[in-house]
Amino acid sequence: MTRLPALLLIASTGLFGLSVAAAQTPPPLPAPAFASFAVPPYKNLKIFPADVTRDQLLSNMKFFAQSLGVRCTYCHVGEEGKPLSTFDFASDAKDKKLVARKMLAMAHRINSQDFGLTDSSKLKVTCFTCHRGSTHPLTAPPAEDAAPAPAKPERA
Repeated sequence: MTRLPALLLIASTGLFGLSVAAAQTPPPLPAPAFASFAVPPYKNLKIFPADVTRDQLLSNMKFFAQSLGVRCTYCHVGEEGKPLSTFDFASDAKDKKLVARKMLAMAHRINSQDFGLTDSSKLKVTCFTCHRGSTHPLTAPPAEDAAPAPAKPERA
């Protein structure tokens, strides 16, 4: 009979431990990484449509950065190395952003008026067309010593 109180004590201690564990609230789930920036409704859009999706906007921004060989701070107010949530993407304080808008309008005009294109997947002229990974567009062919070898004639 001396074993019964010991077993009850062990069982009740185990149940108490389980009830304490079950009563604990789980830690909150981390917020998605994108929650603090590039979330609609966007502010100060001048070129992109108001209903542009987050994926479309970010994809275009990455394309601009790659086409010019730059990072976000080239056009946007923010400090390199800081979280993007600290950037003021709506600000027009940087002249490069204003120039970029003019260049986008130019490329749109060329694609729509000169080539009659409306499908953005078939664009003929993009930032990369002239910039080729540089902040300054190429305005002349490379020096003669850097010219590629002549193309081989195609066989019929």
